[in-house]
Amino acid sequence: MRVVVPFAAETPKTRLESVLSPGERSRFARAMLADVLRAIVAAGHEPTVVSTAPLAVDDLELPGEVTAATSVTVDERPLTEAVNARLPGSDGGNEGDGVDSGSDSDPNRDPVAIVMADLALATPDALETLLTTSADVAIAPGRGGGTNALVVRHPAFRVDYHGTSYLDHREIAREVEADLETVDSFRLGTDIDEPADLVEVLVHGRESHRAPARLREFGFVLDDRDGRVDVAREDDRPPE
Repeated sequence: MRVVVPFAAETPKTRLESVLSPGERSRFARAMLADVLRAIVAAGHEPTVVSTAPLAVDDLELPGEVTAATSVTVDERPLTEAVNARLPGSDGGNEGDGVDSGSDSDPNRDPVAIVMADLALATPDALETLLTTSADVAIAPGRGGGTNALVVRHPAFRVDYHGTSYLDHREIAREVEADLETVDSFRLGTDIDEPADLVEVLVHGRESHRAPARLREFGFVLDDRDGRVDVAREDDRPPE
């Protein structure tokens, strides 16, 4: 199965600008991407990063087997267009991926998984649950109605990532008469977009995950003194 990981390389995670500098956002986004790629490879698949700008896999400091299994292609189109060009049945399904769509064993007919690059809690087991579904379309929804990961087998299905995309994708699947399965997964359902989401990274991130280590490197700690858990930078915490 082809596994595509879209990545905004130039201006990642803009909604974290109130707590992270541009340089920190870039490093944190790459740490999450590295965690996602490691999980995909550990699940037995070879990911392709579809990046909005050139990206060197070596710069992600991945284990050798993950670096070897990962390819990068640059696509400056908006997310919806870039993903749709790679789905089964699309004429532009392998644009930039070096695949001969005229061959008898055309990979463009094969299932395609789309996994977002900010799933900092992703694990191989969670991904395998999604990737081994048999439905025409399988979706791991995110909080707030988004679509964090999906598998597409139906040649007529196309994505639309605007607004409440999970509901839109359910409707699109119905319109093209595709079997739909929703995969309920905490680890795939937790995408990191807002400052409050950083709590999940520090609480639930595993020792092997790069993202929580990066946040701690930036000085972030859990802060529960107001009766609810939040994050704070150690230097900004008021005295006890």
